[in-house]
Amino acid sequence: MSRLRLAILISGRGTNMERLLEAAAEDGFPAIATLVLSNKASAAGLDTARNAGVEALAIPHRDFDDRESFERAMDQALTDRGIEIIALAGFMRVLTPWFVGKWAGRLINIHPSLLPKYPGLNTHARAIEAGDVEAGCSVHWVTEGVDEGDVIAQARAPILSGDTPDQLANRVLAEEHKLYPRALAEACRLIRQRHAS
Repeated sequence: MSRLRLAILISGRGTNMERLLEAAAEDGFPAIATLVLSNKASAAGLDTARNAGVEALAIPHRDFDDRESFERAMDQALTDRGIEIIALAGFMRVLTPWFVGKWAGRLINIHPSLLPKYPGLNTHARAIEAGDVEAGCSVHWVTEGVDEGDVIAQARAPILSGDTPDQLANRVLAEEHKLYPRALAEACRLIRQRHAS
């Protein structure tokens, strides 16, 4: 069975991207990493991608007058390469309804909370302040609402007594690195299932 052509969108160092690249390099994984794209030319993850033999492309959002013109340039690059699924991995831009609509059902994101709890920012501080005993991460389909799409998979991490947000973030990140490749494989399976029916 042919593998889905994967693009990974990043804004920084891309540790989750690294895990996805490693998974996609394995025989039998249902996606092949075709492109790593960043909205920042300085993103350290671009060099990581190049070193892994994957095309790395920067389309700086500051070069465009508005969000949609930036996204149209991004969409063109993705379409030109025959991309079939997109994984957001620390891509620090809220996508417009136009882009989300164009890639609906083929666009996933990882978020550092157990959605639907704590969409948006400062998830670890919010979980600690609420007195939660566990936190975690979720991979979900991207929809127009921020962090509102259906969850594909989740992983949990305990909140320990005296945890700081940074300590909790590190514990959750370790779970993210395990979860994202597994959830990407499941997303590929669901896309194939949809196309087969």
